[in-house]
Amino acid sequence: MSTILPFAAGTYRFDRQAASLVGMKTQLDDLSRQLATGRAAETYGGLGPGRTTSLSAHAAISAQDGYLAAITPADTRVKLTSASLTQLKTLTDSARSNLNGLLVSQNQALPATSVQLADNNLSAAIDALNQQAGDVYVFSGRATDTRPVASRELILNGDPANGLDGVKALIAEQKRADLGTDGNGRLTQTASGADVTLTEDGNAEARANFGFTLAGATGSAGGRITAGLTAGTAATVTPAFAENPTDGTRVRVAVNLPDGSQATYDLTARTNPAAGAADSFAIGASPDETAANLQALLKTLPGEGALASAQSASPPGLSARFEGGSPASLGLSVTGTPEAGDTLTLTLGLHDGTTTTLKLTARGSADAASATTFAIGASPAETAANLSRTLSNALKSAAGTELAASSATRAATNFFEGAPAAGLAPRRVSEDGNGYAAQADAGTVIWYKGDDSADPRGTATVQVGASRTVAIGAQANEAAIRTTLAGLAAVAAESFTDATGAVDTARFRATAERVSDILTPDADHSGLEALGTDFGLAASSMANAKSIASATRATLENSLDGIDTASTEEVAAKLLGLQNQLQASYKVTSMLSEMSLVNYIS
Repeated sequence: MSTILPFAAGTYRFDRQAASLVGMKTQLDDLSRQLATGRAAETYGGLGPGRTTSLSAHAAISAQDGYLAAITPADTRVKLTSASLTQLKTLTDSARSNLNGLLVSQNQALPATSVQLADNNLSAAIDALNQQAGDVYVFSGRATDTRPVASRELILNGDPANGLDGVKALIAEQKRADLGTDGNGRLTQTASGADVTLTEDGNAEARANFGFTLAGATGSAGGRITAGLTAGTAATVTPAFAENPTDGTRVRVAVNLPDGSQATYDLTARTNPAAGAADSFAIGASPDETAANLQALLKTLPGEGALASAQSASPPGLSARFEGGSPASLGLSVTGTPEAGDTLTLTLGLHDGTTTTLKLTARGSADAASATTFAIGASPAETAANLSRTLSNALKSAAGTELAASSATRAATNFFEGAPAAGLAPRRVSEDGNGYAAQADAGTVIWYKGDDSADPRGTATVQVGASRTVAIGAQANEAAIRTTLAGLAAVAAESFTDATGAVDTARFRATAERVSDILTPDADHSGLEALGTDFGLAASSMANAKSIASATRATLENSLDGIDTASTEEVAAKLLGLQNQLQASYKVTSMLSEMSLVNYIS
C-alpha cells in the first residue's frame, strides 16, 4: 500500500531551500574539518579519482620509512664498531712504537714499563671488543646477546679453580717443549777427540713442531775448523681418523711451510663439499678414504706445507701419523791449530720462520762460561773440547732468548686461534712432550664466546633499499684482531727478570722484535686497516641510502599535495565564502518565513 504525501502550494520551494541549506551546512562542516586536519578526506573513497595515486604513494612512503628506521640504529652500530677498530689500531701502534723505542734504548728499567703498557693495552682492547650498541654486542656476530671476549684476568691467568689454563700456562708449556730437557733447543751434542757433532731431535713429530733445526754452518776461513751439514729426510705424515666424521664436523690442522713457519687451518668435513672449496673435504665411505680426501685438500692449501699436527674432538679422533724420516746432523772438526780470530758460524732455524746465528770466535784464552769465544788448546782435541763447551753455552743462550721469545709468540697466537666450536680449542703439547695432543683439550680458556661464522660481515645485514643491503656484522675472532691480541698478550704475559731480579734484556729484545713484527701492518693492508675500510664503506653506503630514502620520501609526499592534503589558504577562502552564503540564505529564509497575506498586501 502506498502513502500519498500531503502537498501544498510552495512546498517544493521550501523543500529545495531546506536541501540547499543542509548541503551548504555539510560543505561547511567538511571545509572546517579540512582546515583543522589538513586532510582532503577521511577515507580513500573520499579522494575520488586520486585514491589510486594516494594508495601507491603511501605504500612507497611506508617502505622508505622502514629503510630509514633500519638505517638509524645500524648507523650507530657501524660507528661504534669503527670507533672500536680505531681504538685497536691506536693501541697496536702505541705498543709497536714503544717496543721499537725500547729496542733502540739500552735502559734496563724499561722492559717492565713495556710489559705494563702491553697489559694496559690488552685490557683496553678487550673493552673495545666488548662494545655494545644498545643491547647488542657488536663483535659477537649473530650471538648479539653474548659478551664476546673474556676478561683480561681469565685470558692471561686462566681459571685454576675450574682447571682452565690461560696464555701464561700455554707459553710455559711451549717453552718446555721447545727448549727440551737440556735447555738447548732439543739438539743432541756429542764430542769425540777433535770432532763435535750436533744432531736434531730423533723424534720426527718433535722435529716438525719444536726446538731448533740445523740450517747451515760455515767453518773457519783458514780451514782449521771444518763444518759439514748432513741434511735430514722428511718423515711421511698422514692424517688418520678413528671414526668417520659427520657432516659439519670441524678439525684443526697445522702445516710446516717452506719458509720454516707453521700455518693453522680449520677445516670442515662435508658429505658434498662445494667444488673447489678451500676449507672443506669430502666424507668418504670409510675413515681411511676420508683421511685421503683431507690429505688431498692439504696439498692445495697455500704453501703446500707438510702436515705437522692435527686435532679434533673425539669422535672423529683425527691424528697425524709420522713414519720414517731422519734428523739432520752437523759435524765440526778441528783439523789444526786455529788462529786467534778464526770464527765458526752456525745458523739455526725456528718454527716461526725466523733464524738465529751463532758466531764462535777462537781466542788465546776464554772464559769457560762464554757463549761467544773459545780457547785455542794445545791440541786439536783440546781445542775441540773448548769449542764444544762454548757451543753448548751458545745453544743454551740462544734457546733462552730467541727460542723462548719464539715460544711466547707462538703460544699466544695458538691461544687466540682457539674457537668455541668442538675440536677447535687451542693446541696443547702432548703428555710425552714430543708433539701436540690429537684430542682437543677442554682445560684451556676459550677467550671468544661469540658467533664463529666464516663470513663475519654477513652475520648482520641491514635492508637500505628495495634490492640493496649492507653487511655490518663483526666478530672479535677475525684474523687481524686475533693477531693484535696475541701480540699484546705475548708481552703482557711475560716477565723479563730472572730469579735474582736482573733484567733479561736479550730475551726482551728477541720478544720485542717478534711482537713488533706481529703488530706491523701488512703491506697489502689486510689487517685492522682492511676491517676499518669495510665499516667505512658500510657507513658511506648507509649515508647514501639514507639520503636517497629521504629524498624519495619528500618527492612522494609532494606528489600527494592536492590529493591527500588540502591547501589551508584555499580551504579558508572557500570556508569564508560559504559562511557568507549560508548566512545570507539563513537571513532570506528567516524573512520569508515571517511573511503573511497582510504583509504582502500592505
